[in-house]
Amino acid sequence: MIPKFLFFTKGVGRNKKELQSFESALRDAGISFLNLVTVSSIFPPNCKEISREEGMKRIKPGQITFCVMARHSSNEKSRLVSASIGVAKPRDENHYGYLSEHHSFGQDEEIAGNFAEDLAASMLASTLGIPFDIDANYDDKREIFHLSDKIIETKSTTATAIVEKDGEYTTVIAAAVFILE
Repeated sequence: MIPKFLFFTKGVGRNKKELQSFESALRDAGISFLNLVTVSSIFPPNCKEISREEGMKRIKPGQITFCVMARHSSNEKSRLVSASIGVAKPRDENHYGYLSEHHSFGQDEEIAGNFAEDLAASMLASTLGIPFDIDANYDDKREIFHLSDKIIETKSTTATAIVEKDGEYTTVIAAAVFILE
């Protein structure tokens, strides 16, 4: 059961009940009709990233579907919530890459996305034996990772939202959805 395809999606949901807020976020992301099973963070060898639109054509209601998901929720008015999936892909498609999940309070899309991207890239770099200073800022590490010629791409998918009403839950999700076919 090694996925052949993967797509990224994100969503935001709001409701007085936390579970319904989560369901709304899944709807916004376009994946509420699936039976989602969360898995850990490996980008499979030879897995091809496809668009969300193409991915949606390959899944059916009720299907058991594996994903890596970041999720965060709050009902505290004016609270900024974020959820992000980072990815680092190796140049050698026969090698696995990494996905990372990150969720936070108070981080905008850029900060949360960079953090998730840094997590994934650092995990892949350590696996590939690329030397780097773990405490360096991500821009410096990113340059080292790409100069090594062993990492071909790093990026992130991030959802952020501010809780608009006190007592009403706001949930954000970001997901990497696997397709086995």
